[in-house]
Formats: sequence, structure tokens, C-alpha cells
Amino acid sequence: MDIISHLTRTVSPAVLGDDHSPAKKNLLEQFYAIFAARLADKDTYERFGNDTIARDDQGFYDRVWTEGSQRDSISRELATAHNVDGTAARGLVAMAAPLAYHEIKSLAGTTPVPQFLNDNRSTFDSHIPAWAAAVVPAGMVAAAPAGTRISDTTSMAPLQHTEEKSGSFMKALLPIIGLIILGALAWALLRGCQNNPEPVATPMVTEQQTDGDKQTAVATTVEPASLRITTGDMANTLYACRMNVGDETLKTTVMNAMDTAFGADANKCKADVDDNFAMDMPAAAQLATILPIIKSVPNASVVIKGEEIIVNAPDATALTKLVSDLQAAVPAMTVIAEGPLNEQSEIDNSLTASQAAMDNLGENPSPRDVARALSLQVVNFAVDEAVIPDENKRLLDRAVDLMKQVPDMKLMVIGHTDKTADAAYNMKLSQERAQAMKDYMVSQGADPEKLITKGMGETDPIADNSTEQGRFRNRRIEFTVYDESAQNDTVVATDGAATAINSPTVTVDPDLNPLDSNNDDILPDSDDPSRGTVLDPNAKAQ
Repeated sequence: MDIISHLTRTVSPAVLGDDHSPAKKNLLEQFYAIFAARLADKDTYERFGNDTIARDDQGFYDRVWTEGSQRDSISRELATAHNVDGTAARGLVAMAAPLAYHEIKSLAGTTPVPQFLNDNRSTFDSHIPAWAAAVVPAGMVAAAPAGTRISDTTSMAPLQHTEEKSGSFMKALLPIIGLIILGALAWALLRGCQNNPEPVATPMVTEQQTDGDKQTAVATTVEPASLRITTGDMANTLYACRMNVGDETLKTTVMNAMDTAFGADANKCKADVDDNFAMDMPAAAQLATILPIIKSVPNASVVIKGEEIIVNAPDATALTKLVSDLQAAVPAMTVIAEGPLNEQSEIDNSLTASQAAMDNLGENPSPRDVARALSLQVVNFAVDEAVIPDENKRLLDRAVDLMKQVPDMKLMVIGHTDKTADAAYNMKLSQERAQAMKDYMVSQGADPEKLITKGMGETDPIADNSTEQGRFRNRRIEFTVYDESAQNDTVVATDGAATAINSPTVTVDPDLNPLDSNNDDILPDSDDPSRGTVLDPNAKAQ
């Protein structure tokens, strides 16, 4: 868990806004280390740990360091080390403190903040300069061996004292410097007399929330890591599994727990690893307790996100017991049963989330972020139809504009269904719906060569098919980045017809029908117990 990198990625953009000064960025990085060291002190943290701290509470900095001399020392030393104006340095750290506090609390999850920071001390203590020993808990600034560098901003060269010669050039400049300082003070006083003056040296903020006439800096949002699992028709089996995590370390932690609980079924888990998601999951340490309880209930759907566990099951008695058992096992988490499906609310919320994600893409966005933003929307096709609702077209129009701006963007549109009809019909319907999305985007100016479509039918669920809520989530359209190099040994459906990508080792079924009586293609076969994860050993080699 690299705390400094996380805060630099999430808090610094909110504090600096359009100011891309490397000096100020480095100043904030060093402040985060000093700030983390201070919060690692239990006595300091307990002064405000149970209070509600607003993200724009610039007075919070004064509560972390109650002595004015220490606050002055921090801003003065940071300003000097990074060649930044002293007033500006004070403004930067005062704005950063509450935002960094919220991010650190989020990373800590259910772990007490001082304990979390001490456990991860190695990720920030090397950033703490020697002069900070007076403003952080004892022992946080380790003594470095002679001749070694303490920090990037602390020089190990001996101080040089040079006697000034009388009548030196610097003495001649002193009156001029004095006049300059007086002029600056007069300008500041004049500004202070103006109506609604702009704060002196207040950093710009790119991302803001408005509350009436008040604007508040907001750190770049990092989505909590999450795990969504669905058990099979029989107890102790896994039907579907998805996770969104911030790094490979957390992915490995979750996968190890899934392997222990579900064995080979854990291979059904799909992971989206991206720094848009948190690198810590509060429930990760308790998965060994949580998963055995879940897998004992057939057709259970569970979402673990942040400090909340939302569960559902078709049997009301089993659902009540599942909620009770989980709450008893992990009392620090909030366990709730999923409420009745409100389709319109789900649709509206998804469109709002997708729109917000699109708004935050900025210029020249990565194709992956575009695909993720588009996948947030619910495309609520009418039963047995492939007509795109009007409310989704506005998002598709924006996607077309982005694809024109980013010429190397190539997306795959994937259609999915629930399991209410027969498999062959669902496969056909899912392809038609994916194709409808492509056809509309092409009609709005998208390059048809940059959009690939694929129908998955009922073969790739993300929820159960035994509840109304689960079926609703399985009926979906997903966007992914199409990477030709990653498709060398896979099959891609385009324009309603399947196209085989050459493989050097296997002969691919010419019609690529995942519902036929042989297993020599790569798509999941309904008659293949491995669901396509293992090729038919009788497939002919080329």
C-alpha cells in the first residue's frame, strides 16, 4: 500500500487544480508523509478521530498541530525546501490536510487509522525530512548513517559560513529589498480592503462541489474495491464472480480466499484491476470467515463493497439466516438484505453514474476509462427486442465524439442476457442487441472498423438467475477495449457473423457455434462441462 502515491494521485489534483508546478507537487508529497506520521500518533488522532471533519475544513490543519510554532515551522521549512512562497505553502497544506485525512481513513477501512499507518510506515517514512523530527512523534524520523541521504530535500553537505566583507554588494542591496517588501505589503493591504477579495496564494482547484455560493475542493474519487459473488444451484458451488480492485496485491489476496473456499470454481472470477479502485478492502482479512457462510446457501448473491455487505437469495428464510450469520461473523461490517427491485431507479442511477464518469474523462481519455464509463449504464431493452432506449443514446453520442478525438480507440460491445429463454435464443438476442448499439453509433459517425460486437447470451452471468434483481443485472451491455494482440487465441463475433482469429495450435470450429455438439471452438459450449475453459482433447492440431 503506497500511501504517498495514493494521496498524490487523489488529493494533489484537487488541491493544485490547473497549477502543474513540480515544486508544489513535491511539497505536497513531503507534507503527506509528515501528516501521516502525525496521524500515526494515537493521542493526536484521538483528539478528532470521532469527529466529523468536512473536506473543506482548512482549520483542521490547526487541530492536527495545535502549536502555532509547529505549523509555522512546517510551512516555512516546506516553502524553503521546495522554493515556494511561504503563504502559498501554508495555503496548500491547510487545503490538503482534510482531504488527505478522508483518503487515509478510507484506505484504513475498519483498521484504526494509527494502527494502519504504523503497519504501512515503510511506505512514507523515507519521505520525512530530518527537520520534521520536531513536529512528528518521537522515532518517526530515523537517524541515517553518516554520509547517507535522509530525504530528497535534505542536503548532507556541511553548512558553510562565510564572513561578509564590509561594504559588500549585498549590503548595498538591503535598502532596495526593503522598498520591495514595503510595496508588497501595501499591495496586500489594498487587496484586503476590496469587496469579496480573492484569497492571497490560494491554490486553484479543478474539481469542486458547490453548496450555494460556497465551493469546496474534492479529492479525485477512488471507488471502493468490491467483490460480487453468486453461488450455484447446489450449495458449495460458485456460479459467478467479479471483483474491482486497485492493485495486483489485493487481487491476489481475494483470489487466494476464493481458491480456499471454492476450489477450481474460483477460476470463474474475473478481475478489473485499475487505480480507479481502492487498493484496500475492509473485508479482505475476514474473507476466510465470510465465504464459507455464503457458499452454504444456494443461489445467493453477495456484494462486498467498502464496509457494507449486501446479500440476496430466492428463499426468504435462507436470506434472513444468511444476513444474521454474516453479521454475527463480521460485526464491524454492515450486512443488509437487498431490497425489492426498482427498475426505474436503477436505470436512472446508472445513467447518472455513467454521465458523471464521462464528464470526468477529460481530454484524450484512455479507451479503458471510456469503456468503463459506458458500461455503467443500464440499457433496458424491451422484452425480446433490440431497440435502444432514447435515454441511452445521449451517452452513445458522447462516446462517438470521443472516438473521433482518440483515433486509436477500438471498442468491443458485448451483449448479455438472463437465463429465462433457451440458450440458442439468448445467444442470438444478445448479439442483436450488441449489434444495435454498434449500428446506432455508426449512424452517428463512428468508424465501423473501430467497433466490434459480440453476443454472450447467458454464458457470462454476474448475478443469479433465480431472483428478479439478479436477472435484471445479467441483462446488460458491456464495453471493453478491443485488443487484437490479445485475441490471437480467441474468437470474436463481428457484424452479426463470427470470425475466427488464426491459432497456431488448434483447429477452430468453422461456424464457432458455442451451442453445437462439439467442443472444438473457444467460446463456452452448453455441452462442455468446463464451459469452454478447456478445449476438446480431440480437437485436431493444425
